[in-house]
Amino acid sequence: MDYALPAADGYHVGVFIKTTSPQTVELLGGTGLDFAVIDAEHAPFDRTSLDLAMLAGRAAQLPLFVRVLERNASGLLSVLDMGAAGVLVPHVDTAEQAREVVAHCRYVGGDRGYSSSPRAAGYGALGMKEAIRRGDRNVVVAQIESAQAVEEAANIAAVPGVAGLFIGRADLALSMGLDNAQDERVGAATERVIRVSLAAGKVVGMFVGSTAEREKYRALGVSWFVQGSDQSLLRQGAQAIARPRQA
Repeated sequence: MDYALPAADGYHVGVFIKTTSPQTVELLGGTGLDFAVIDAEHAPFDRTSLDLAMLAGRAAQLPLFVRVLERNASGLLSVLDMGAAGVLVPHVDTAEQAREVVAHCRYVGGDRGYSSSPRAAGYGALGMKEAIRRGDRNVVVAQIESAQAVEEAANIAAVPGVAGLFIGRADLALSMGLDNAQDERVGAATERVIRVSLAAGKVVGMFVGSTAEREKYRALGVSWFVQGSDQSLLRQGAQAIARPRQA
């Protein structure tokens, strides 16, 4: 499914999907979200559940990204063939790794294998030229989540084909020897990545836990937000109606 990142003066909001129910994707498609990210890195998605999620996303007109388990060629090929709008790639620490990821996601100038049979190629109906044209529009977002990646962020952002940088503050904290993603040192590293990404003309993405936090980072130029998940939305909704418990 085609997806365009937010314009310079706009922003997009999505959620992580961590449960393997296509009905969840279908439901979220009717809420006004701009996109969602299937979290295949941390949730129990296999190829069948990913494919069902993609089918539901198409039906509900909800663009789906996949946070892949690994950045290898076969894993990226698989989710793009299923019809993902793009990929969120964890632990991209160097420009060389970013170039490899982009190559795995591109037909022209890359090494993505071609088949006319998957959903992304219209099950053979598009023809090779059109399938390649559409396939090379997928969005590649590199996740910055280590101290090394912060140091390399400007070089990663400069790689052609990298559409944006997504700051993973929890793993970034761990790589800095910290156990708090809100630590001021993580905040300083986050703002550094924001600055270099914007200077390169690339979109900046983040996970945020609240609308107030989203607005804080919008003011700094972040425009691609993953705010919560299907799990957290379900928990919050249930807690809101639960009978108060006596101490």
